[in-house]
Amino acid sequence: MNQKAISAEAERKLTAARRAGARLAAVQALYQMEQTEQSARSVIADFMEDRLGLDDEGQPVEEADPDLFKLIVDGVVARQEEIDAAIMKRLAEGWKIERLDATSRAILRGAVYELVAEISLPSQIILDEYVSIAHAFFEGAEPKFINGLLDAVSRDVRKT
Repeated sequence: MNQKAISAEAERKLTAARRAGARLAAVQALYQMEQTEQSARSVIADFMEDRLGLDDEGQPVEEADPDLFKLIVDGVVARQEEIDAAIMKRLAEGWKIERLDATSRAILRGAVYELVAEISLPSQIILDEYVSIAHAFFEGAEPKFINGLLDAVSRDVRKT
């Protein structure tokens, strides 16, 4: 492998890591907003100043993509009614989104926002990223539940 190919591969991995970091931070920010009733603007400012680039245990990770982070948080706020409707359509009859725990709601909302807004990104990449985040927060059935729900919502909103 030549130096140029190695460099391109390293750049691709760094970009993927930065995007994954942004998604994790967005989930954390959405959770914080729900728990504290802080505005999106306030939480984004907090994250941009103090925490962007930390994993769920507070350890440094590759620098997160700040533009993607802000896009997801602002997008979920702007389109929350549409996002929640897409999620509720796939919950069991009689279930309300409020029955899901706050972390699951944050993961689902971030993912569904990307599914409805980021049409150029393949659904499977979005699902893989957010299911990976679910595994970081949960053991047991929750990641499988999130995967199944996101797969169904993806089919609904992407029509592919």
